[in-house]
Amino acid sequence: MNQEVLEILANTTTMTLATCSLQGEPHAAAVYFASDSHLHLFFFSDPNSQHIRDGLENPLAAASIHPECQSWRDIHGLQLRGRLRRIEAPDEWKASWELYTAKFPFVAGLKVIVRRNALFAFIPEWVRLVDNRRSFGHKEEFRLE
Repeated sequence: MNQEVLEILANTTTMTLATCSLQGEPHAAAVYFASDSHLHLFFFSDPNSQHIRDGLENPLAAASIHPECQSWRDIHGLQLRGRLRRIEAPDEWKASWELYTAKFPFVAGLKVIVRRNALFAFIPEWVRLVDNRRSFGHKEEFRLE
């Protein structure tokens, strides 16, 4: 995978996750995430939140990940499309938890709060790298399997 994509995932804490209900109502939510070597993005959310209710009803989703910038010339980040799924298998949950706490060590002290939430994965199928630092509107696209 493109090294710049991996660096953005490693160095950015928040993604904006966009979902849509079966009735066509869009919703966007910011979530902290951690990623694995397959570009699966793991996050915790309240199972009753709108984006999760949408995602369980209609797993197709999109996300945007970008560092904060002060100039249009500095805009760079990722646009992604893929699917949401809940992580429930104990081995997968444990591996995801380890990735998440490695990126966000403070979460290890919030186990009571974490228990009230569920662990989910956004599995990208398509990634677009946008980088105005190279040139205005510079884009590279990747299909994932």
